Amino acid sequence: MGDAELSLLAAVVNASDDAIFSVDRDLNITSWNGSAVRIYGYTPDEIKGQPISVLIPVGRGDETSAIGQKLFGGESLVHYEFEHLRKDGARLQVSLTLSPIKDAAGVIAGVSIISRDITERKRADEERGRLITAIEQSAEVVIITNTKGEIEYVNPSFTRITGHRREDVIGLNANVQGSGKQDQAYYQQMWATILRGDIWHGEIVNRRKDGTLYTEEMNIAPVRDAQGAITHFIANKRDVTERKRIEDQFRQAQKMEAVGRLAGGIAHDFNNLLTVINGYSEMGLERLTAEDPLRHTLEQIHKAGERAVSLTRQLLAFSRQQTLAPRVLDLNAVVAGVETMLRRLVGEDIELTTVRDGALGHVKADPGQIEQVLMNLSVNARDAMPGAGKLSIETANVDFDDTHAKRHVAITPGRYVMLAVSDTGIGMDAETQSHIFEPFFTTKAKDKGTGLGLAMVYGFVKQAGGHIWVYSEPGQGTTVKIYLPRVADAVEPLPSVRTPVRTAAGSETVLLVEDDEAVRALASGILQQCGYKVLESTSPEDALQICERHEETIHLLLTDVVMPRISGPKTAQRMGALRPGMKVLYISGYTDDSAVRAGVVEGDAAFLQKPFTGTSLARAVREVLDQGSEPNS
Repeated sequence: MGDAELSLLAAVVNASDDAIFSVDRDLNITSWNGSAVRIYGYTPDEIKGQPISVLIPVGRGDETSAIGQKLFGGESLVHYEFEHLRKDGARLQVSLTLSPIKDAAGVIAGVSIISRDITERKRADEERGRLITAIEQSAEVVIITNTKGEIEYVNPSFTRITGHRREDVIGLNANVQGSGKQDQAYYQQMWATILRGDIWHGEIVNRRKDGTLYTEEMNIAPVRDAQGAITHFIANKRDVTERKRIEDQFRQAQKMEAVGRLAGGIAHDFNNLLTVINGYSEMGLERLTAEDPLRHTLEQIHKAGERAVSLTRQLLAFSRQQTLAPRVLDLNAVVAGVETMLRRLVGEDIELTTVRDGALGHVKADPGQIEQVLMNLSVNARDAMPGAGKLSIETANVDFDDTHAKRHVAITPGRYVMLAVSDTGIGMDAETQSHIFEPFFTTKAKDKGTGLGLAMVYGFVKQAGGHIWVYSEPGQGTTVKIYLPRVADAVEPLPSVRTPVRTAAGSETVLLVEDDEAVRALASGILQQCGYKVLESTSPEDALQICERHEETIHLLLTDVVMPRISGPKTAQRMGALRPGMKVLYISGYTDDSAVRAGVVEGDAAFLQKPFTGTSLARAVREVLDQGSEPNS
């Protein structure tokens, strides 16, 4: 090789971006180009004569010896990735090309080394690898499409959530999951957003491979090249179906609570009005002969009032303010007791079967309300099966753990007894199911129902501390499952039937406390007609003064439960200290929490539900005076 060629080769070596250097047989560095200075930080004067080990991290000596053996054995290594040290101690990732150098006699005298700094590339590769791993292992769905919307990548979560395999969707348009629940304008707005380079946020209802629908929360962002042009779109999607379902449950529970408060308030006010309407119409009928021309008119008023009473009682049931007489029950016994009646109710064309758990736990509930629930659900099932069908009533023990409870807003973990009523009828869609417990909502013909049957069922279940769920699909029938808390107590026997009072008349003194003027006047008139001496009071404070001033015996306190400032139970408590022998009869249009806490509903106190008639009031007063509750204390 001539001098010109050598000069040219030296110029190429020095101009190379790679570090080019050599070592002798003792592995001491013998040459060092300009890029080696830049990459490693050593000048030629500093590095020449130094062993190559100055460039090699501690712990890599064995690997270096193995490489040396190959090289001095005549082998070459290309693109061998290794780790070197800079002068300042920093570590470099390098790609080495190593070749033996032979002398004129063909003996290997050293090694030529070309070292390319790949530190940044390796760092980028590692970062890219971490990113790919994160995307591949992400719980969220990641989809990458081209600008036409054709899928180029999906991560494993896509398959897990949608059921579509990766190879089945690559190359297809992302609308392969379309459900038809969003209109064209929705998608147009989405595309307009991402095509102008903005990020789109939204929710979409999509379809899984098995046909089921689910809701996704989605972000779609543009991907740009080095020149800023949009080349792809990347979508991050999260399945929020369960979250939406729980949110819907929560909103539904709030709505039902609000409607319940409204219904309860209306029913309470109407009960006072109906007490007056029905009471005076009854008194009027007692005074009119059968031939009196006004009798028919008054009878119609009384009948309408009685129908209104039924409606308000159903509203109170829905709003969880009905008067209950709970006791420990065996639901199997209740189902068996009404089975014959239910068979007559649903008719011969419907096959009724019962499946009762032989080891069923006990519940604490009002047996009359359980029977009413079974009747209402059976009637609904019958009406959903025109012509023929199957009605099934089932009981079972059910345990809800924390995991199950978290999926339902209203439910609490615990042990329950399930009462399920299933039919093979026409079923319901999701929209209908979202309204079925609302008062006056009905899908029946105008003259076929009030829309209060299921509202009553809902109210009773909630008042009993239970939960109710409906499972239905159009054409697939309906199952209503009621879960009541299981109790360990023994079944309580039904109360003995009280001997009917022979007469409602009397001569005792009754202290009447009622803040509604019309109801107070009616009750006072009824009792006076029956011979009682009545002391009227408009408020608890006034009643206490009467109790202190009146010198003779007061035999009975007749008081409303809910009154301003002082409740009926607290009024009775204060008066009990003054008159230990005085008995108490509570009246109310509904029973709120304060009344329940005071023991009015669940205790032994006597209670008369508004609206009452003259007959029911007189009999209740007589019964308390004759047999009565224990003296108030």
